Amino acid sequence: MANDLVGSIDLVEILFTLFWLFFFGLVFYIQREGRREGYPVMHENPDGSVRLGPNPDVVDNKKVFLPQHGGEAAVPRPINMDFDAEIAATPAGRFPGAPYVPTGDPLVDGIGPAAWSEREDTPDLCYDGNPRIVPMRNNPTFHIDSRDPDPRGKAVVTADGKTVGSVTDAWIDLPEPMIVYLEVALDESVGTGNVLVPFAFVDISKKRDTILVEAVMAEQFARAPRIKEADTVTLLEEDKIQGYFGGGKLLATPERSEPLI
Repeated sequence: MANDLVGSIDLVEILFTLFWLFFFGLVFYIQREGRREGYPVMHENPDGSVRLGPNPDVVDNKKVFLPQHGGEAAVPRPINMDFDAEIAATPAGRFPGAPYVPTGDPLVDGIGPAAWSEREDTPDLCYDGNPRIVPMRNNPTFHIDSRDPDPRGKAVVTADGKTVGSVTDAWIDLPEPMIVYLEVALDESVGTGNVLVPFAFVDISKKRDTILVEAVMAEQFARAPRIKEADTVTLLEEDKIQGYFGGGKLLATPERSEPLI
């Protein structure tokens, strides 16, 4: 045959073999790369305890990143986790993967949809090194379009119909000019200090001239996570705030976590 190279081995067979070798090599490479940040794997035991999975050092050569906040971040990295630490939840059943039922305040304890990640406790930065999310009071060049409702000065009402305070400022994303948080000063009858509310969880009522936050109740609103600095919010604080109000959609009341039918 014209396509024969050596005996019964032809060009098509060689190309087919090379394809499968390449394919298996690609899968092997992707699996190894996926273990950089996904290890160590944790497995649940039937009694709810946790054990470590395969060796986290499965990838020998570490990949080093240079974060904008400074320092170095290498993956895979050692994980410091107390597997004996108690969480305010208990498994709903004695089988792996059983959902956890909160035993305390799931919003404060960070259970289920209210959970948050241990992100860096530093602000997210722009390319110029300045904080990315800032209050409008420090950036007079930004303004709210006259065609849009200005939330500042409006009363804030929670899901139980109670007024918890008023909006004092709007926090914006500098690279992508948009409102990210509303800063709410609490009424003395509710608590003290200011609370950042994710803008995605508010509804501006033009008819009642109020800001509605249906995610939580009044007493839960007063316990929302706070920021350390008056004019900056860190990545860790953002995750806690987003998790708190996001979790309220399911956990603010017992009825919300029940089936619809």
